Amino acid sequence: MEINELAQNTAQNTALIVIDVQKAWHDPSFPPRDNPAAEGNIAALVDAWQEAGRPVVFVRHDSPKADSPLRPGQEGNDFQDFVEERRGRGTGPELLLTKTVNSAFIGTPDLRSWLDAAGIRQIVVVGVMTNWCVETTARMGGNLGYDVIVPLDATHTFDAVGPDGRSLTAAELARATATNLHAGGFAKVVSTAALLG
Repeated sequence: MEINELAQNTAQNTALIVIDVQKAWHDPSFPPRDNPAAEGNIAALVDAWQEAGRPVVFVRHDSPKADSPLRPGQEGNDFQDFVEERRGRGTGPELLLTKTVNSAFIGTPDLRSWLDAAGIRQIVVVGVMTNWCVETTARMGGNLGYDVIVPLDATHTFDAVGPDGRSLTAAELARATATNLHAGGFAKVVSTAALLG
């Protein structure tokens, strides 16, 4: 799909779902990450959505694990400043959703009900982590029949170790997510520039 064609074919009520952009990810205990441009791209998308009066969903992971930096009451649970500063600034609908699992479709309030009540059939999924909560939300959205778009450069993840003890870099994991979503027909994988037209 051409850049202009994609931008033109994004519905006026397409919801931007901003997943888990929280302070915990700055914790030095996390392995190396990819895509230092992610935050800037997320901010640009939120700004564009809010200026257009389009719906934005801010998702926060409230970990139930006692030792998690994402646990409520910990500073790491808070949204990063650039996200918190943008909350409530748009003229369109806005939702704060909390979850304890990977998918934003399993959270409070119920995302599917909110989208369907507003007649929203297209979603753009951004945030952290590319291969966990972003990919899981995108896959579930696709399974539920939504038209899902993932601007991969508005996500980031971290290196991880597999069951064989071998490590994959964050970039390798992001590439695998892009392949999974594209090849499986779960989502269109695009760039932030493509969405901003």
